[in-house]
Amino acid sequence: MPQRVRCAVVMDPIADIKPVKDSTLAMLYAAQERSWELWYLELGDLSLRDGQAFGRARPLSVRIDPVDWFTLGEPVVRALGDMHAILMRKDPPFDTEYIYTTYVLERAEAAGSLVVNRAGGLRDMNEKVYTAWFPECCAPTLITRDMADMAAFAREHGRIVVKPLHGMGGRSIFVVDQTDKNLSVVLETLTNYGGQYAIAQRYIPDIVETGDSRVLLVDGEPIPHALARIPAAHDNRGNLAAGARGVARALNERDRWLAARIGPQMRKAGMLFVGLDVIGGFVTEINVTSPTGIREIDKQCGTDIGARLMDAIAARLSAR
Repeated sequence: MPQRVRCAVVMDPIADIKPVKDSTLAMLYAAQERSWELWYLELGDLSLRDGQAFGRARPLSVRIDPVDWFTLGEPVVRALGDMHAILMRKDPPFDTEYIYTTYVLERAEAAGSLVVNRAGGLRDMNEKVYTAWFPECCAPTLITRDMADMAAFAREHGRIVVKPLHGMGGRSIFVVDQTDKNLSVVLETLTNYGGQYAIAQRYIPDIVETGDSRVLLVDGEPIPHALARIPAAHDNRGNLAAGARGVARALNERDRWLAARIGPQMRKAGMLFVGLDVIGGFVTEINVTSPTGIREIDKQCGTDIGARLMDAIAARLSAR
């Protein structure tokens, strides 16, 4: 492993994050504790020139302070391949700009940088669609543009959850019954009248009591506690951004079985930090772009998930 690791982070504006809740900041704390050299970039700082990835990077230092949590230095154009590790922590939406960014990061990988998570994996593993690679772990699921097929799916299961394939944070998620008069308009909206794909899943009533649990995997291995996100009384969504309450809990046998099925594939694909969303023992999403939940679990359980991720990154660098 290098004597001093150069670690870059690609993220949304650091000035706009919530420092007591932000998982990326927890990662940066852990990297800085190891005396790693931190560099900060946003999407607009990245470029490709003659096949080589560059970034207008700024030196970064972070501190545990809810008011003044970072300092940035002057920008310097650097070859991204000179970074030993790059944390790709830009939040969705997973749009064409995100895809273009993965191309830049893939060239950084070709030049020797370890990108977390791997650029090709970010591009290939849509967080909702990729559940189809593990059907034994999931409740009945339909991905289609056909509104009639979705309506038939609702009749088959009585109550379903429908959502777009590119959203995050509980946006545009609907719970509808087969007799709901809004069913047609919901399907029209999500599929753009049959012009784009959407996902439908059988509704799992366990979410009301036990929530939507985030099971975190670090290099394929599960963190021993999950974060159960209990929906607010007036809402169906188990998303913290939508007002859900986060309660850490120990993993159960089913959680560990799911992690054992999915974790090795994530490790093989170079996806070092992954979040499984689990409701009633079924995986509903496999989050790879910018999984969260670190701060809530650390606070309630005394863990240091950021440190565990840095250990995994250090192990990967040492093995090179």
